[in-house]
Amino acid sequence: MPRDQHNISRKDISEPALKVLYRLHNAGYEAYLVGGCVRDLLLGLHPKDFDVTTNATPEQVRKLFRNCRLVGRRFRLAHVVFGREIIEVATFRGHHESHDDEDTADKVAKQNAEGMLVRDNVYGTIDEDAQRRDFTVNALYYNIADFSIVDFADGVRDCEAGVLRMIGDAETRYREDPVRMLRAVRFATKLNMRLDDSVAKPIRELAPLLQNIPPARLFEEVLKLFTAGKGLANFEMLADYHLFQQLFPLLKVYLKSPTEAPYQLIHQTFADTDARVRNDQRITPAYLFAALLWWPLQARMEQLSVESGLPPVDALNIAAADVIGRQVQTIAIPKRFSIPAREIWQLQQRMERAKGKRVQSLLTHPKFRAAYDFLLLRAKTATPLEQKVLQQRADFWTKLQQTTDMSSLPAHVADKEHAPKRRGRRGGKRRRSNKSKPGGNTN
Repeated sequence: MPRDQHNISRKDISEPALKVLYRLHNAGYEAYLVGGCVRDLLLGLHPKDFDVTTNATPEQVRKLFRNCRLVGRRFRLAHVVFGREIIEVATFRGHHESHDDEDTADKVAKQNAEGMLVRDNVYGTIDEDAQRRDFTVNALYYNIADFSIVDFADGVRDCEAGVLRMIGDAETRYREDPVRMLRAVRFATKLNMRLDDSVAKPIRELAPLLQNIPPARLFEEVLKLFTAGKGLANFEMLADYHLFQQLFPLLKVYLKSPTEAPYQLIHQTFADTDARVRNDQRITPAYLFAALLWWPLQARMEQLSVESGLPPVDALNIAAADVIGRQVQTIAIPKRFSIPAREIWQLQQRMERAKGKRVQSLLTHPKFRAAYDFLLLRAKTATPLEQKVLQQRADFWTKLQQTTDMSSLPAHVADKEHAPKRRGRRGGKRRRSNKSKPGGNTN
C-alpha cells in the first residue's frame, strides 16, 4: 500500500523509532515498523510502543548502536535504549524446525510435548516473518525505505472490518503459545473487534494450556489485561472463555453466582479500576490482588477458625500466606505487591474495630487510603447481613477524614497511595542503630 493510500505519517512516529529505522536502512538492512504500532496508527490510535523488525541479526544490530543490549532466550531481541524509551528490534522470524544439535541450539526452535514453542531463534525473510505473526492485524509492516505499508495477510481489511483473525490454524498457534488466547481477548476489547469464529472456537477446550506458562509471564499479561482501562470487559470475556478460571483458580467457585457478593466484588473491582484509569488516577496491582483474593481469604480464615479456634488476627495472617502462596503458583505476584496487599487485608480488621487513639494512628498508616477505598468497595458489594455494619464503618472513616486536617498528617497518607513505590539502591548494608530493637514497628 503506497504512501498516498494510507494515513500513517512520520510525524506520528517517535523520534527514537525513526533513528533506529534510518540507521538500519542506511547500513544496508531492511527496516520496518511492525505489529501493533502500525495497526494502531492505521486506526487513528496512539501506539504505546514502537517495534522494529529487520533482516539484521541481533548481533549486527548491536554493532550499529552503542545503546543496545540483547535480551531473551526464547526470542532473541535487541533493545535500543533512548532514555526511558526502548525500541525493540527483532530479526525476521523463519519457519521453525526442531533440531537436536547442541551447536545450533540457540539458532533454532524447540517445542515441548504440548506443541508449545520453548525456543524460537529461527531467522528468515519478511514473508516468513509475516506468517509467524499471530493475528492478521499484527502482520502489518511500515517500510521506512518508501513509507509504504506491506500487508501480507489482509490485515488492513480486517482492521476496517473490525474482525480479529488468526494467521494459520488457530489451534496450532494456541498450542505454540497459549498466551495468544489472552492476547485475542485483550485485542478484541482494546480495538473493539470481534473474534472470528475460527479464533474463538478452540479457546475453551485449550484454556488449560495456560498452566504451562511461567507464572512470571502471566503476571505481566494480567497487568496488561486489567490495568489499561478495559479490565471489566476483559474479565467478562475471559470468564466466558474459561480463561479467567485458569489465571485465578481460587475464584472459580465464585463465578457461578453473578448476583452474590463475591462475584459482585470482583465485578466492581474491575469497574472501579477502569474508572481510575479513565480519570488518570494511579492504580497499583497490590490493591487489585487484595480485592480479587478477598473472598478466598475469608473462606480460608473461616476454615482455620473452625478447625483450630484461632483468633481473627492469627487466622488472617495464616490465611493470607496460604492464599497468596497458592495464587503465585499461577501468577507470580512480586513481593512489592503481595506485601501491601496483605497490609490492606490487615487494615480491614483494624478499621472495623479501631477506637480512641488507634483511630488517629490508622490515618497515618501508609496503606490507609487503599484500605479505606477497599472498605468502601466491600460495603458496596456486601451481603445484606454485612452491608449495614460495613456501611456504618465506612461512613465513620469518611466523616473522620472530612473533620481531620489531613495536611497535618505525614505526606505518605496522600492519594498517591495507589501508586507503586520505587525503591532506590543503597550502596552497602545499612547498620541497625543501637537504639533499634528486633521486632520494632517498621511501618
